[in-house]
Amino acid sequence: MAGEPQADCLFCKIVAGTVPATVVRETETTVAFRDINPQAPTHVLVIPKAHYADAASLAAGAPDLAADVLREAGEIAAQEKVDDHGYRIVFNTGAGAGQTVFHTHAHVLGGRGLQWPPG
Repeated sequence: MAGEPQADCLFCKIVAGTVPATVVRETETTVAFRDINPQAPTHVLVIPKAHYADAASLAAGAPDLAADVLREAGEIAAQEKVDDHGYRIVFNTGAGAGQTVFHTHAHVLGGRGLQWPPG
């Protein structure tokens, strides 16, 4: 069920503290941690603590929580000092778009040139 922890979800386990992560920021509703396979000098994932499979289901089911995730992405950019030079927020939605963990997560990328179109 949306919003409820899923026993087989890696990110739910990070939220629960049963799987380690390099947490860089945490709020009442979100957790931000470094990506284990960074694609830029700054590559942090921001996730809602509640389980939603993808960005679309999060936006439909909990719009205030979706706003929390986006707000925290901006806070991470400032904390990592990439906000002045530019950064990218990416939500991969579905396997065809590269989503490999089906718990909504925003990639905050910065610290290098980010070309368009993306890879």
